[in-house]
Amino acid sequence: MIYYYLTVFPMEALIASELDPKAFGSYMATGSRKGSAEQLIFIEIEGGFESSFDWDFAEKNCVSHSSGEPKHSLYLSIYRVLENTPHSAMKSMFLVTKDGRTLQMYKNTCKVPGNWKGYAMYQELCPVLPLVVSSLNPQQFGEYIISDNDKVTVPAIVFADVKLINLDDFENSGNVGSMYDRNLAHMKDCVDSVKSEKKKKLTKTVDRSFSSSFSYQIIDTGVYAASSEGIILYAMPTREELKQNHYDWGRSANIF
Repeated sequence: MIYYYLTVFPMEALIASELDPKAFGSYMATGSRKGSAEQLIFIEIEGGFESSFDWDFAEKNCVSHSSGEPKHSLYLSIYRVLENTPHSAMKSMFLVTKDGRTLQMYKNTCKVPGNWKGYAMYQELCPVLPLVVSSLNPQQFGEYIISDNDKVTVPAIVFADVKLINLDDFENSGNVGSMYDRNLAHMKDCVDSVKSEKKKKLTKTVDRSFSSSFSYQIIDTGVYAASSEGIILYAMPTREELKQNHYDWGRSANIF
């Protein structure tokens, strides 16, 4: 059986594999080289949809080795994959830790988060990577980023909303790792600029290179995929749900 995976972080690619999602995540995170370790976010997709992707090539070449060992990965594309994958082909999303533990997240209808504060922070994951603060809720933000009405847009995007803290009470902010360890004053200025009625900014870039420090412990509501078809939410389980059902993954992701 051939599985198809759209990796969205740390790189965008379409990969065929004979490994199921859990085994694929473990292989991609830890690899076959000793000491290899990398977190990964990917979406399982239903292959065969009309596109320029070479499904016939995958069928012919994604085959087991003569020893019987399954084909681990066969790259079909590393460019503009997300924008050419319809939402109807997208299945579950998987968050993989550096030691290869995998959390499955399911497709949900996007809605305004229950803890909406009038602004949010978003880590864009694919195909661009800035950390931004915005006065737009996730649905509005996704629509804004792909809109043809703006000069700086992308045809499709995957992004995560980030846990917010009281920037005036950093000491009691809880476990958010190193998220707020640097340039706190600049972050506060960015938040103020989108909250200000006078400035009326919809988005403000906080950091263009924060993705290198991105960790799962800062994800709030979940990860979103937006295109002209609409927006999908892959909801992040609550801390209590992770502790009860995915404790080993939570430990590996430094959530516990």
